[in-house]
Amino acid sequence: MSQLDNRKDNRSVGSPKGFHLDRTNGKLMGVCAGIARHFGIDVTLVRVGFVLGTLLGFGSFILIYLAIGLIAD
Repeated sequence: MSQLDNRKDNRSVGSPKGFHLDRTNGKLMGVCAGIARHFGIDVTLVRVGFVLGTLLGFGSFILIYLAIGLIAD
């Protein structure tokens, strides 16, 4: 095997450079997809978490989502 076959794709789970938005797999701004990729979990779980947080937190997660979307990348 060559070295190209053995190298690990850095974009699959976690990024060595930190958190980045994932606009290609994201629905709105790519925040949930970026969080899911960074931590290596399913994006649906992150989206459900944001919806539940928004409903139970009286809309505060909408502000958190917008802040992450505007600050990241």
